[in-house]
Amino acid sequence: MFTGIIDHCGTIHAITKHTNSSTAVIACNFTDLTEGESIAVDGICLTAIAPEKGYFSCDISAETLQHTTAKFFAAGNQVNLERALRVGDRLGGHWVTGHVDQTALIKAIIPHDEYMLFQVTNLAPEAKNYLIKKGSIALNGVSLTLNAVTADGFELMLIPHTLQRTNLGNLRPDSNVNLEYDWLAKVVCNQVKQLEISAK
Repeated sequence: MFTGIIDHCGTIHAITKHTNSSTAVIACNFTDLTEGESIAVDGICLTAIAPEKGYFSCDISAETLQHTTAKFFAAGNQVNLERALRVGDRLGGHWVTGHVDQTALIKAIIPHDEYMLFQVTNLAPEAKNYLIKKGSIALNGVSLTLNAVTADGFELMLIPHTLQRTNLGNLRPDSNVNLEYDWLAKVVCNQVKQLEISAK
């Protein structure tokens, strides 16, 4: 479990592609990662293997490659990194599982003084069930607040701190991003659906 509060941006040091999977080596600021530790990489929950000072590796399965932006990972890419939440830690963002629901597209980025309005589109049909104005969403693992739900997606207003501390400041129109919808919203929708089925 994560919170969507990014620790820092790491860099893809190397990527090795296998038949149906890949392995990434990521340079980071962490110095005490342990073997098998869960870490969110651009919002994707991955397992740290062979950690050493300043680096860790992670295996990326075919399922993950199919449903996330990991398929586009290349040496030199910046990625958002967050270690798993520990009991007693501050929950500064919202509950984030690291299980990406889908990829989406940045439709437009509109400057508002030092802020940036992001318009996101190409959502799955069921996405509207999980989106509410001022609700939460994770974009590349970053916990954000929905400014508005639109006919073809949603809008986010990013503050300077977020643009500087994460890789969201590197995004451009037509960039692919990982989306994880609010876990609580998904649970509620599922329960309502089960009640409707039971009532028939």
